[in-house]
Amino acid sequence: MGAKSRESHLLDVLLMEFGDSMRRDPHAFRRKFRKMASSPFAFYRGSAAVFYADMTGGFADDAYLDEQTSRVWIHGDLHAENFGTYMNASGVLVFNVNDFDEAYVGPYTWDLKRFAASIALIGYAKALSDEAIGALVTDFGAAYLAELTGIAHGGDDAIGSLTLDTTTGVLHRVLQTARLSTRVAMLDIETTIDDYDRRFAIMEGREPVDDATRAAVVASFEDYLSTLPTPSSPVEHVIKDVALRKGVGIGSAGLPSYNLLLEGRSQALENDVILYMKQAQVPAVARYVDDEKVAGYFLHQGHRTAESQRALQAYADPWLGYTTLAGVGQMVAEVSPYSADLDWDDVNEPEELASIVRDLGRAVARMHSVADDESSHDLVDFSTEETIVARIGNDSDGFIAMLVDFAHRYGAQARSDHQTFVDLFRNGRLPGL
Repeated sequence: MGAKSRESHLLDVLLMEFGDSMRRDPHAFRRKFRKMASSPFAFYRGSAAVFYADMTGGFADDAYLDEQTSRVWIHGDLHAENFGTYMNASGVLVFNVNDFDEAYVGPYTWDLKRFAASIALIGYAKALSDEAIGALVTDFGAAYLAELTGIAHGGDDAIGSLTLDTTTGVLHRVLQTARLSTRVAMLDIETTIDDYDRRFAIMEGREPVDDATRAAVVASFEDYLSTLPTPSSPVEHVIKDVALRKGVGIGSAGLPSYNLLLEGRSQALENDVILYMKQAQVPAVARYVDDEKVAGYFLHQGHRTAESQRALQAYADPWLGYTTLAGVGQMVAEVSPYSADLDWDDVNEPEELASIVRDLGRAVARMHSVADDESSHDLVDFSTEETIVARIGNDSDGFIAMLVDFAHRYGAQARSDHQTFVDLFRNGRLPGL
């Protein structure tokens, strides 16, 4: 594809994905696009639609896919920065994949390729050689296959987690950092004490709501409670305050969301709970997976997001659920005090990088293996680990070589696309901004 035709392609995909939202809130998208302009990786993070257009266009490749492995529950935006810590429903700190806003059902290789290309972009930014980048992708692919094969041969008992007991090095330090966090410390930042009770602190990006909005959010909250997997005490459901948040992240530009401050498990102020109720959007990958069975499985996008997270993340957030607000699907989850992300800026030594990508390969294998015929979800009704392992067969070397080749090619394409995007944006060629 020539430079001019690629430019037109980028413009068409971005306008198809974001055009309506850009017209609704151009200020939010100017902020989003300035973040995306900051680096090739930031552009890659914010342009999943471009990636999936390429997966069904110029970069389409059916190798290592068949009918079943093309319909695996996937994360949908599996880049290197979508990993972090959370406290699971069993009270264990886990390092795993996070941010399931783009999750859907599609080819499992799309997850692996998206991650591999992100490693190429990070490696390039760290001035690693092509050989070193290839070695990292090889480590990731080999760890993914080894873990998935072990799960296929060992059954569900082989599915583990990256925890304080099973990690070393950088990921262990991230978990230790999360362990130092406390609910009280988060509440002291997010709330104030007013007349012996907590209320949200008003800060940039958060503002109070009027009575009509509060009533609508409360009604949606009541519907949400029926979607929780396990019942909880009525004391926990007392709403103390509601506030409006405007999405400021790369992926949530212009989307309204609400924070709800709940009583928590008792009337003591140190265990109050903060939830977010966020409008869910159509995932980018859904535009490129034509399957009525998948599309018809979900009530709305909030249901899709919550169900996908439950399917892909064993022992997910016990507050995870869904509802509608003004007829629009919403995903609801806790603002966790135990969240900590892996900061790639702090990791530069080859040994540490290799250790991390191997751990992440294992985490992705576990994620793909959880949401299948032995889970509580029937959308994917076969053993994903057994099917993927059988499809790759004895060609693990060829499979890994495919990932390495793709990482190099698409990393170069993303760097070029970033420069094209910057020129489109700064020269006023993105309509509506």
